[in-house]
Order: sequence, then C-alpha cells, then structure tokens
Amino acid sequence: MAVYTDVTPEELEAFLSTYEIGRLRAFKGIAEGVENSNYLLQTEAGSFILTLYEKRVNPADLPFFIGLMEHLASRGIDCPQPVRNRAGVALGTLAGRPALIATFLMGTSVRRPTAANCAALGTALAGLHKAGGDFSAFSRVNALSVPGWRPLYETAGERADTVAPGLRTLIANELAFLEARWPAGLPAGIIHADLFPDNVFFIDGRLTGLIDFYFACNDLLAYDIAICLNAWCFEPDGAYNQTKGRALIAAYQAERPLSEAEIAALPVLARGAALRFLLTRLVDWLNVPPGALVRPHDPLEYLRKLRFHRSVESPRDYGLATEHAA
Repeated sequence: MAVYTDVTPEELEAFLSTYEIGRLRAFKGIAEGVENSNYLLQTEAGSFILTLYEKRVNPADLPFFIGLMEHLASRGIDCPQPVRNRAGVALGTLAGRPALIATFLMGTSVRRPTAANCAALGTALAGLHKAGGDFSAFSRVNALSVPGWRPLYETAGERADTVAPGLRTLIANELAFLEARWPAGLPAGIIHADLFPDNVFFIDGRLTGLIDFYFACNDLLAYDIAICLNAWCFEPDGAYNQTKGRALIAAYQAERPLSEAEIAALPVLARGAALRFLLTRLVDWLNVPPGALVRPHDPLEYLRKLRFHRSVESPRDYGLATEHAA
C-alpha cells in the first residue's frame, strides 16, 4: 500500500455519494507498500479501505481480484470484502484511476513474527489454498514468475551495480540457474503470492485476517510456501530461523500435506522467491516516482536471503521433519 495519486475531499465525497456507507467523516493516506494508492476512510457506516489502482496493475485483472476476495470469504477465509455501490458495481473510477472500496479488517500486523505466528500463518495459507481450489470464475497468470524475471533484470540493467557491486552478474547467473531448473507438474491453484507479515492481521496472538490480494494468481502452491518462508522465517541479522520454518511448514501440512515432489522442489522454489523480490525491490528502488508518498523496500535484504538459499543442501534446512525431507 502507498499513495501515488492524491484525492481531494470533493472528489471523494462525490464518489461516495453512489454508495450506501454514509457521508465521509475523515480520510488519510496509507504509506506502507509500493503498488497502489490506499486511503483509510471513516464514514458514518464505519471504517473502509479505498484503493486506487496505479499503472502497474492491469485493469483487466481487477475482476479476478474482486471475484477472488468474494469467493474466499464465502469459503470462510477472513479477508477484505469489496463494497458494491447502489448499482451493484464494485469497481469505480476516482481521480482518473480504477477504484475499489473494501471492508476494514480488525487487527494489527506483527513486526517480529514468533514461531506461533508462523504456525498460524501456515494454517491460514493451507486454508486459502484449499478454499481457492474451486475458484473457476476467473484465472490469472503469475506475471512475476520465471518468465517475468528477465525483463525486470533488463530494466535494472547496469544500474544494479550502483546498489551492490557485482549485483548485475549475480542476478544474471541466478536467472540462468532458475530458468533451467524451475519445477513443472507440481500441484497448482490460487496463491496469494505476497503474504508478508504486513498483509496478515492478529489480535492477541490469534490470526484475524489476510489482506492485499493484488498479486494473487494461479501458480504452484508450494511456491506460496516458499514466499512465506522468505518473508517470515529470517531474523533481522539475516539468519534463517529453522524453528519458525518448522512451525510454518508443519501447520501447513496438517491441513494440506505436501507431496514428495513439492518437498524436493522447495529449495529451488525458495531461491526463486528470493530472486523475485530482489528484482522487484531493485526496480522499485531505482524508479521511485518523484514526490510519491512511498517507502521503497531494501533490495539487499533479499540478496542476503538469496545467498542463504544458494547454500541450502536439503529441504531439511528449512525445518522439514527428517522423514519428509529424505
């Protein structure tokens, strides 16, 4: 979440007049994240999140996101619900951008996840994958999977070495490795693809909701686990925490057991997930729009994680039980 597009009170009040959520009381921009412009709305009916979709989001994908959130909620997943206007339409236009109002979820994200938080995430992630299993109204290719990584690398170009010496060559070598070894034929379905701690809410240690589905897509289910291992199981000093990884994976497998092929592929999937976020963070770092209310994420965090994955010898290194990691 971020703010790239400013909205005036007059524009917003006119937009809200087509909804049954009362008059505007207050609104403010939300600075976290890097993709879309987000505002917290307070109206007579309560709190809501307003999202303006920026140029990086393909408008053709928006029915997928809206339909997916409604589908997941109907299957018991706690996630934001699109608010439809009086005409029954969820998607509108505000300040020249596609815009959506969604319900506000209670809870806060955790800055330093514990093993218990990781276990709760594993349970929720498996639930999401199972709930998405019969979502067939729309589909969406993962534009940020292997075929999308080389264009990001080329966008950064020689400027990559201004972030870290030798980074361009390291990424080129990693791309060649992953393009040759990316697994095929693993179980696939709906994945969140961006389930970082700031997209998961807790109250008193209990997981209360998942947000920000705007990278969701159809892809390998185990790749979603790899993304979460990267996002949740590293300490601030860059060390991988096997206890957290074990808690996440065990809780996931209690709901949806992994196949032997998925387990064997986990090191490559985790390596690919690290490269994906290194690349997108690198491009964002090098291309922050002037005047945007946004804090780009540090790409070097994912360079350190990638180096860890390159040293992994077995799925055991992620915390998998011995009998599942032979």
